[in-house]
Amino acid sequence: MWVINLMNDFVIGYPILVAALWIIGCLYFGKFQRTQPRPELTPATAPLVSILVPAHNEEDTLKGAVASIAALHYHNFEIILIDDKSSDRTLQMMYALQATYAKRFLIKVVPIPVNQGKANAMNQGLKVANGDYILGIDSDSILDYQSLSELVKTLNSDPKIGAVAGKPVVRNRTTILGRLQLLEYIGVIDIIKKAQAFLTGRITTVSGVIVGFRRTALEDVGGWNPAVMTEDIDITWRMYRHGWQVRYEPRAICWILVPESVRNLIKQRQRWSRGGLEVLVGNRDVLAHGRWSKRALLYETVISNIWAICTSLSLISWVLNLIMVHSIQLDGDILLILLVISFTQFGIGFKASQAAAYLQWRDLLLIPVYILYYWMINLVSCIAAIISFVLDPDRIGTWTSPDRGLK
Repeated sequence: MWVINLMNDFVIGYPILVAALWIIGCLYFGKFQRTQPRPELTPATAPLVSILVPAHNEEDTLKGAVASIAALHYHNFEIILIDDKSSDRTLQMMYALQATYAKRFLIKVVPIPVNQGKANAMNQGLKVANGDYILGIDSDSILDYQSLSELVKTLNSDPKIGAVAGKPVVRNRTTILGRLQLLEYIGVIDIIKKAQAFLTGRITTVSGVIVGFRRTALEDVGGWNPAVMTEDIDITWRMYRHGWQVRYEPRAICWILVPESVRNLIKQRQRWSRGGLEVLVGNRDVLAHGRWSKRALLYETVISNIWAICTSLSLISWVLNLIMVHSIQLDGDILLILLVISFTQFGIGFKASQAAAYLQWRDLLLIPVYILYYWMINLVSCIAAIISFVLDPDRIGTWTSPDRGLK
């Protein structure tokens, strides 16, 4: 019985503890960031940036992504469009965009004859890139006009910085699922990255939808790894292994499309969770011998997966108890604490992103839905990823057409 009670205490207590740490770390991150000097950009300090845009069946989104690049306030760049054997008109659109913008900036088109995934596409784009800095975005990314300038200023501030992650903000908000993900990106993902950056000086992963790299750092780690499910998590930790720093720059905003079906959302989150497990196994030596900051991030991943397993077992126990005994015990005080912590966390995330992300107060009305329902999607995805990883640890996937929420 004591084991069950301990597990239930862990299931309830762990999210409360980590949420409190996230809130504290996020608040101090904002104060810390404002004190960090960054040199202003001048023609002499604005190096050439190669913007890599890999795509597979993205004819509906590519034009908007390139248009947002054209509107950037940073002008010293080239664009490299990489087609990973699309079956639609993506490649033809790339050549059309190349002709459209020919008088304004250079666009290179890299066709790949066999679909081998995003990591390979990025490596092929890197081969023809001439920039000192590399910006990687997805083909549905709509860049804020200041985003590239913010990334370059952060990279310029310290030669030890190998990568800088920007801040994704959801732009398809017409469905409940889209708006729930909007809450997650501003109230969970953004806050976690800020807290990690302040408390450990590192983040678990860059975001593939907007991330700036120092070219020498990319070459030092050998580019992107095609043998993993999530190339962004993997390259973050290979940067750490080679002594590079990875920063988070929330002032570099990127508007993204997110899945609008539960099935595709679970598939996306399962891939994220599996990527975390791959990194955990690949860096297991760090758990015992690495620096405390790296060990803290990896141990958090370990504990989170243990929490997912314990929560699943507790849910099964609660359901069986409800069926057999026709009752279930819920501690009202604990639920109240969870609600207060959750509203505080989302409120802080909302306030920090309100102006830049064009948020409305009514978006916060979905917080109870997130607490009661949406977190189950991530739980199911995590458990599915654990099972998948145990049964098939060496699986390598090709790129498939993503759910961008477009009709």
